[in-house]
Amino acid sequence: MGVLISYDLVLVCLLFIVFIYMFITSEITSMHKVYFMFHMSMMLWPLCQFAIRMMESPSLQLFFVKAGFANLSLLVVGWLVFTMFLTGRTGYLQYKRSLLLLLPALLAAFTVMENPSGLFVSQVHNSFIQRSYGTLFWFVIVVLLGYLLVSLYLMVRTLVAEDTAPRLKKQVTLLFTGIAILSVFALSDVFFNVVMAGWLPVIPGLTSLGILLSDLCFIMTIYRYNAFNVVQIAHQDIIDTMELGILVLDEDETILEVNQALSPLCKLQVGEHFDMKTYVAQEHIITHCKKFLPIYQEAPERRVEFELTYLEGKLQHFMVHVMPIIVQGIRVGRIITLQDVTEFRRLVDETYLQNMSLHEQNQSLIVVQDELSQVNRKLEQMALTDSLTGCYNRHYLTQYLEQELMKNVKLQMPFAIFLIDIDFFKSVNDQYGHIVGDEVICGTMDAIKSTLRHGDVLARYGGEEFMVYVPNTGRTQAIALAERLKTIVATNQVLTDNNATSISVTISIGLLPIDDFANEYADIPKAYLNELFVSVDEALYQAKKEGRNRINTVVRKSTSPRLS
Repeated sequence: MGVLISYDLVLVCLLFIVFIYMFITSEITSMHKVYFMFHMSMMLWPLCQFAIRMMESPSLQLFFVKAGFANLSLLVVGWLVFTMFLTGRTGYLQYKRSLLLLLPALLAAFTVMENPSGLFVSQVHNSFIQRSYGTLFWFVIVVLLGYLLVSLYLMVRTLVAEDTAPRLKKQVTLLFTGIAILSVFALSDVFFNVVMAGWLPVIPGLTSLGILLSDLCFIMTIYRYNAFNVVQIAHQDIIDTMELGILVLDEDETILEVNQALSPLCKLQVGEHFDMKTYVAQEHIITHCKKFLPIYQEAPERRVEFELTYLEGKLQHFMVHVMPIIVQGIRVGRIITLQDVTEFRRLVDETYLQNMSLHEQNQSLIVVQDELSQVNRKLEQMALTDSLTGCYNRHYLTQYLEQELMKNVKLQMPFAIFLIDIDFFKSVNDQYGHIVGDEVICGTMDAIKSTLRHGDVLARYGGEEFMVYVPNTGRTQAIALAERLKTIVATNQVLTDNNATSISVTISIGLLPIDDFANEYADIPKAYLNELFVSVDEALYQAKKEGRNRINTVVRKSTSPRLS
């Protein structure tokens, strides 16, 4: 029995480690929160199996048997719902259809919990560690298998459809593998430990192992294909359409992005470490790097370019441009671009002796280099700002605040965070349309920008919500600034439809001033920042709840304890 207990406990621990890894490394979005709930549900099955063997009371053993199977009934519904979202078949999730979709799982869970006359499960030798399954057990198995088969069917339809995007096919293939693994292990568990129970010894943890492996496939989909990050997917689609080969590195030379134009030139994967010296030293590359490599390695803040020559069947020439990504004076990575100049080089070589045309060719190269620099600048701007309003985006704000807040707490410099929401913005969209709604958002942000100081940071938090970080500002100043923002927006008239329509909106503000550092710690910047976000979000919610067009200030009694 000790081996069985240890086996399930190990699987619970592995699932918990995966959960902690996802929680620490993920930018928390609504989809991630759904995943965390889903992951906790997956952990319950092996946990219940472990608890069954730990309990001596038959009634407690029975409770955990029921809890495990009831949770499993709802777990397969989660798989099916995620499959519908991934394959674009959310139309099945309308209100009435959702109830029909959930009904078999609820009926199965009800059957498990009621266990009428022991027709689902009964004890053997006064214990549920060894148990006998009845007729209703097979009803529950058929329901669970039905959900898994429907998920697999939807994925197969997506894979065979000709209009399915290659990115989606890769995601669906990985998820198909995960559900198939779970189905095989669960059916093996039923076959070996139920059907063949009288002839074979118990094989522990088959379903638990299937859950773990399928969860790993789920996580690979999230990380490899950015399944939850819509903005990053859009950025990837943009750079994949460019003819330039683009490689984005972080400050540790870890690969963050590789576009399709670069794939034929080098087999690089996101997450790998990129070594420029090793790359240019490959046998099929002919180039002179004596000047370039020292600058690249010892002066990473400098822009540098050089020509790279490939010799694989035919000679190819590429201009390599290396540009640092600087945010608030801090280098956070590099952008490396490769432009195919083979044709250009051929023309230069052919007209080398024609002095009159040489000048023209050199001018063409300058124009190409200027265009390349513009593309790099656009990429850098795209990574930092919101495309609609021109404000900073949430990703940049989070990175900036993680460093800024540690400095504020250490030096005890007061600061404040505003979370701003445009009141009744949905009614603007409904009445005037989304184009006018975008104009209202931009006009409102222009009014707010005109009121902020030079050092204040304005970022789009999501939808019609915006966040303002104001450094070196005490509580009284922050409240006064919030009042000015509320007033300037309320009096601002946004002109639309060629100045034919004037729209005025109001804002609600959640205000979080920090000027008392008795209980403030920032040893773990992400955790501390998440706590501040939660506090200011609750303040905004209260302001809207109390009638909107108002300011609600957070009164902080204590914060997260020191964790280091």
